Amino acid sequence: MSKTYQYDLQVKKEHLDALEHVNNVQYLQWVQEIAGAHWEALTKNKTDSYGIWVVRSHKIDYKRPAKQNDWLTLKTHVALTQGFLSQRIVKIYFKDTPTLVALCTTQWCYLDASTQKLLRIPNEIQRLFS
Repeated sequence: MSKTYQYDLQVKKEHLDALEHVNNVQYLQWVQEIAGAHWEALTKNKTDSYGIWVVRSHKIDYKRPAKQNDWLTLKTHVALTQGFLSQRIVKIYFKDTPTLVALCTTQWCYLDASTQKLLRIPNEIQRLFS
């Protein structure tokens, strides 16, 4: 699966920790935001009803510190879907460079929107990601 989604953002003071680096909780917030934005972009103008996604686990590898006023590019794609699980990758780079700041792998579970029980990811959703 390879359909990617990306956007740029600038690090602001409120994103920083006591060391003046982007706080690790902020990276997690960005990971969730880009996943939501990607899903919205994929399902915009669709009339189908869909289930909901919840996080099962996150793994973040921090490669370089980002600081106030740095511009970052966030890129995401769904690498794998199997059963009721999907694996989403988010890579954060310094904008316009190949320098990786952070790499996050998130496992998401797909749930029925009304019962909130696990639901096998339908083929039409798998096609949205590819």
